[in-house]
Amino acid sequence: MVLAALKGNDVILCQITSKAREDEYAISLEASDFVTGGLNQSSRIRPNRVFTADSAIVVYRAGQVAGSKLAESRQRLIQILTGH
Repeated sequence: MVLAALKGNDVILCQITSKAREDEYAISLEASDFVTGGLNQSSRIRPNRVFTADSAIVVYRAGQVAGSKLAESRQRLIQILTGH
């Protein structure tokens, strides 16, 4: 999931997985969380798995999550970084 598009070609990405792994940072991602598109199964956003990459490696766009779900993901990342 794209958390932020940076100047130039870089994007900050967050892992999404359909694996049943649950951790204290995971955020559920359901079909109802998408404004457009979606995933084939219930998944989890993992804001503890963040990386920066060139936007050219993004092969396709599965959909667009609702603004509230993106905000929740960003807030969880801030909590991780600040220790709250």
